[in-house]
Amino acid sequence: MERSCIVRFYHFPLSHKRIGVLCKTAEIIPGEPDLANTSEGNAQLRFHFAQAYDIEPHSFWVRLFCWILNKQTMSFNLVTQNLRSWQNRKEWFFNREHTDTYELWYEGRYKRAEIWQKKIIGDLLKKDDRIHTLLEFGCGTTRFTRWWKDIGIEATGGDLSPFMLGQGVQLFKGDLVLADSHHMPFKDNTFDAVAFITTFEYYKDPVKVIREAARVGKHGIVFGMMNRNSPKVVRRRVQQLFGKNPFYVTANFYTPNTLTTVIKEALQGEEYTLEWNCTGLPEWFPVQQWKVPYGDFFGLYVKLKR
Repeated sequence: MERSCIVRFYHFPLSHKRIGVLCKTAEIIPGEPDLANTSEGNAQLRFHFAQAYDIEPHSFWVRLFCWILNKQTMSFNLVTQNLRSWQNRKEWFFNREHTDTYELWYEGRYKRAEIWQKKIIGDLLKKDDRIHTLLEFGCGTTRFTRWWKDIGIEATGGDLSPFMLGQGVQLFKGDLVLADSHHMPFKDNTFDAVAFITTFEYYKDPVKVIREAARVGKHGIVFGMMNRNSPKVVRRRVQQLFGKNPFYVTANFYTPNTLTTVIKEALQGEEYTLEWNCTGLPEWFPVQQWKVPYGDFFGLYVKLKR
């Protein structure tokens, strides 16, 4: 069986009670040679794991870790062959026909929109000088994840789709994790902030996801959202009636007001402030960003007072 993966280490206290967690946090992501697939690769894997935890490369813990990881990689292709649904719904990001061309969209007709999206997100985050590290969940092919460094932020990416991450690992030099945002595999306050860029619309339990983000992100939560107050939403729904545009079938579009309501429910007992801005306006329009809740995209930042 042809296999490929990349292994990322996340440091947790090493003990017999944590070995299961350790195996889960050495994330398997398609796109690079499998370290556990050959005797030479196994030796490399043992070395890196032992070095990360400062233990003997031939110890029981290292061998157990490598054995479990090898079992995971053996089943990787079998799992992804039938991977089509999430939250009991079929999703476009588990379809190679769509994920393999995802980057091309941003290099074409959406390039201008992306520039303004990054501008308003960057403007919101620059106001909080506590943010130096960030976890972006739903990072996809790492389109935004690769950009955070341009505004001085060290980013880690997370996504549920191995097909999207399979591209992202070729394009992004930082850490990537294969995980569900409802259950983020990180300790409390691991990052300064957590970001969701055009992914939050697909969550069936948004309150739970926000609470996870507030647990993992110490200072703030960033949202980049497709705005419901946009003519494009009507166009997308009409296209779906005719069997076109499968990308938004399961999406729940928000406005700044409706997202604020969900945040209020999720963060009961927390002290925080909110700020948002809209863009995605026609090129002929006199302004390209404003604090009016209309436009194809809005950025919202939750600043936690901790």
